[in-house]
Amino acid sequence: MVLSSQAAPAFVRLAAHPLRWRLLTALAASDYRVRELVTLVDEPQNLVSYHLRLLRDGGLVTTTRSSFDGRDSYYHLDLERCAEALTETGSALHPALRREALVPHPGLRRVPRLDVLFVCTGNSARSPVAEALLRQHTRGHVSVVSAGSHPRPHLHPNAVRVVREDFSLDITDRRPRHWDTLTGRRFDYVISLCDKAREVCPDFPGHPRRVHWSIPDPATAGDTDQVSYPAFQRAATDIDTRVRHLLPALNATRT
Repeated sequence: MVLSSQAAPAFVRLAAHPLRWRLLTALAASDYRVRELVTLVDEPQNLVSYHLRLLRDGGLVTTTRSSFDGRDSYYHLDLERCAEALTETGSALHPALRREALVPHPGLRRVPRLDVLFVCTGNSARSPVAEALLRQHTRGHVSVVSAGSHPRPHLHPNAVRVVREDFSLDITDRRPRHWDTLTGRRFDYVISLCDKAREVCPDFPGHPRRVHWSIPDPATAGDTDQVSYPAFQRAATDIDTRVRHLLPALNATRT
């Protein structure tokens, strides 16, 4: 019997390194800045930056410039690409492990009711979109609200439009709210979608899990609808992907 001399798939070579695996594990839970990852993995910054660059070059990790501090960037794990890479890795090992298509997560099991809060600055675009999408995916099994540090008077029209046209949801009656209206309420998850809001988000009782999704504000993309609306579509698609990936974590949560 002659064993294949084929090199291990790229995902295996990338993920097998102990430090890179720790970075992937950390980024699977939340977006982080380099200095935060340095603290989490307790390694020198130059070493962390080197391995993050390898993960970026391998297509597993992406970055977004922080809207709070333009000198900073947030690192994000592309879970869709990881799923594809794992499928390709299985196929390379044995044909029986080949998957013709990724199977979507079936949704949330009946677990003890969870409370999730999405926060951003204006509570007029990203966080209400996330609220609507998580409510849709969990079919009422999760209590979901959203709020902002400086709520706008109304939802952005393109936020209303994108969830209606792309997800068949109606949020026209939704009104932005200040997170001070939720003071004292307990949440299992507090998820920030805005870099600025993350820095000033208050503490809530019960030690909720804090997660950050660094998603650029689509409302700043431009004034014309030809520029603005595609930005809302990109943001909504990103949020929907992250919400779907949140479902297994919610399934595993015990309250």
